[in-house]
Amino acid sequence: MFDSQLIEKFKQHPTPFYYYDLGLLQENLKVLKDISSSLGYKIHYALKANVDERILKLICDAGLGADCVSGNEVKKALQIGFPKNEIVFAGVGKTDKEILLALENEIHSLNCESLQELEVINSLAKKMEKIAPVSLRLNPGLDARTHQYITTGLQENKFGISQVDFDAAINNLDRFKHIKLIGLHFHVGSQITDFEVFKNLCLKVNEIQRMLEQKDIRLPHLNLGGGLGVDYQHPDEKPIPDYEGYFRVFKNNLKSLPWQSVHFELGRSIVAQCGTLISRVIYVKKGINTQFAILDAGMTELIRPALYQGYHKIENLTSTTGTQKYDVVGPVCESADFFGKGVTLPETQRGDLIAIRTVGAYGQVMASGYNLRDPAKVVYSDQVA
Repeated sequence: MFDSQLIEKFKQHPTPFYYYDLGLLQENLKVLKDISSSLGYKIHYALKANVDERILKLICDAGLGADCVSGNEVKKALQIGFPKNEIVFAGVGKTDKEILLALENEIHSLNCESLQELEVINSLAKKMEKIAPVSLRLNPGLDARTHQYITTGLQENKFGISQVDFDAAINNLDRFKHIKLIGLHFHVGSQITDFEVFKNLCLKVNEIQRMLEQKDIRLPHLNLGGGLGVDYQHPDEKPIPDYEGYFRVFKNNLKSLPWQSVHFELGRSIVAQCGTLISRVIYVKKGINTQFAILDAGMTELIRPALYQGYHKIENLTSTTGTQKYDVVGPVCESADFFGKGVTLPETQRGDLIAIRTVGAYGQVMASGYNLRDPAKVVYSDQVA
């Protein structure tokens, strides 16, 4: 991915920094939009994956909507220019202030995750003399077969309304005079690479739809969430996810009704591969059984390995001779501050440039100032072309 000219330009920038390949992002968006549009599907970008303004602007310009999980994400989406009627707002802990913000701006939908939240939205909408558009987020009780911290569809997860509470909500809709139920919302997890999970979701949605039809309830919107994974092991071989295979699962298995629009909330799959964390080796430290390549980037710039045991491909951009195994670690005062252990790299020395791949999602957006570290800068591909 990185030719010698680009590496020479990287050397001119203070490290660590996030490098964003905007050309790859635009190519990804084109493939996604062409395939989803041909099927009549609407895509909302999940802002939690990355809120860099240039990235958001490209995504907005590509015609995607926005999926938000906080009031400030709703504000950011509006500021960037996402149409308010294409913004959806999910989250298990929406505050009154955040709900009021959504109602004031007349966004497409509040995705409601509990019976108590339904009561609160109805009460706040009544005070504003508004009708709140609501989609009920159901917990389908499905195993996403992904890391335990990023599964959201199991009964023990905090997300969504259980089947029992869903029945209660449907049976008591008449009580909520200031709510208009417009759809159903589902999301079973993140970094899902087993398409059988999405097939099982479709079958569950079909079952719920049949139940609603028996109650003579017809909803105009179905939101199937996101969760499509990316290839962290082979970022150059598969820079764009298998959107065709992903959407084919829903085309073949989801029985949406003629009057329904089908929505998706994709985040990681759109932005992950366009981002790389570039760092320098500060020291190479030889332990008794381990060699440490100590970088100037750490868990403050990329927390996924510490938090999720997430794998990221690590490359030495400035050395090509020999090979050694290294624990690639950061300078933060925590033993969890590592990017990879036993990583085979060319012989590495102080000053070498290291690339940590596939950080466009849940990299910069989860950065912290722990240890009072300076925030990493951003370098865009059109700045080093």
